[in-house]
Formats: sequence, structure tokens, C-alpha cells
Amino acid sequence: MNKVVKILVEVLLLAAIAGLAYLLYSSIMQPVNFNKEKASRQAVAVQRLKDIRTLQVAHKSVTGKFNSSIDSLKQFYETGTMDIVMQIGSMDDSLAVANTDAIKKANRKLKPEQITEKLAEAYAAGQKVVYSHTTKIAVRDTLFNGRQDFCIDSLKYIPFSGKEPIQMEATTKMVSGVPVPLFEARIPWKSLLKGMNNQLRINLDAESRDMNRYEGLQVGSITAPNNNAGNWE
Repeated sequence: MNKVVKILVEVLLLAAIAGLAYLLYSSIMQPVNFNKEKASRQAVAVQRLKDIRTLQVAHKSVTGKFNSSIDSLKQFYETGTMDIVMQIGSMDDSLAVANTDAIKKANRKLKPEQITEKLAEAYAAGQKVVYSHTTKIAVRDTLFNGRQDFCIDSLKYIPFSGKEPIQMEATTKMVSGVPVPLFEARIPWKSLLKGMNNQLRINLDAESRDMNRYEGLQVGSITAPNNNAGNWE
């Protein structure tokens, strides 16, 4: 064989081997990189669904129902108020308990709220007592305090999707003859993993269907009460 031809064949063989090695490496790393990026995006999406759940629970505590609109939840966060119950004194303080019992006994004919006023007066005068005091506070001053990553304007959007809205519903269903408020918020893999390997995402959807699970992330359920749990928990 001509020396030049032999060298050319060797070069082509080395190139083919290198190409095969790259394809093999790529095929191995593709799902690894996919799962790594999926985990990173999922962490952001889960936090967003948790924030929606926090607002929904707060909204229900005030209105008695969940909300089907994230825009309405945003308004509740920006302008709403919540009742905060504060306990004055400690039940472990025997003197405070004795003073409280004495004041309640002396004013037993008064209404509960009037007795609370008497206890508040005693506390203001420096006497040890135990009682609960309810006050209103702005929702935005109560929830997400200290959370540098919280942004109410981003709450309605699916992360990494190009501002596709999170899917959310709320309803009230009769459960054992009792009306039960329910809600669910959903982020499909198709939107959360936009721009990533589409075939691997399709495989992920198929795995979810095979396990009879939602094809994405979901918190709460409008089908049956689940204590507002997330399907990642």
C-alpha cells in the first residue's frame, strides 16, 4: 500500500474513532445534563408553587375560600389584611394566671371582649396577666418577610417559559356532606422545560402518565382534598 494512502487511511480511522467516541459520550451525557437542568428549573418552579399555596391558605383564612385568579391573589397580597392573634403573658407564670382568673371572676357578667379590655387595662397598669389580643396587619407585612427572592409580579408566570401563565383553578366540593374549598395550581413539564431536549421531555411526560401522575408539577387538587400537598412532596 502506498505510504501516503496508508497515512490517509489511518487519519480517517482515527477521525472515525474520535467521532464515535464523541457520539457515545454525547449520548451518555445528554440525559445527565437534561436531569441536571431539570432539577435546577424544578427548584425554582416548586418555590413558586409554594408561594402560591402560602397566599391561597392566607386568602382562605380571611375569606373562607380559595381564589382561581393569581391576579386576585396579587391584589390580596398588596392591599389585603389578616387577623393576627398575639398572646400577652404566659400560662407558665402562676402569678399572671392567678391575676387573670381574679379579673375574669370579678367581671364574669361582662361580655368576652369586655373582659379582654379589662385584662388589657391591667396589663397596661403593669399587672401580670394572660390574654389573647387580635390585631389586623397588612398581608404584605406578614407573608414572605425577609425573602429577597420573592417577587409578586412574577408569581403568575411559569419560570423559563417566556411568561406562560401558571394554570390555576379553585372550587368548592361537597365531601361527606360538608362543603370543602379546593384549589390546584399546575406547571406542565412542556412549559417549564422549554428549549431543552424535546425527546427527553416527551419521555418524561410518558413516565408521568405511566405512573398516573400529572405531567408536570402540581400543588393542591380540585378533584379531592389532599391538604394542599405538592406532587413533588
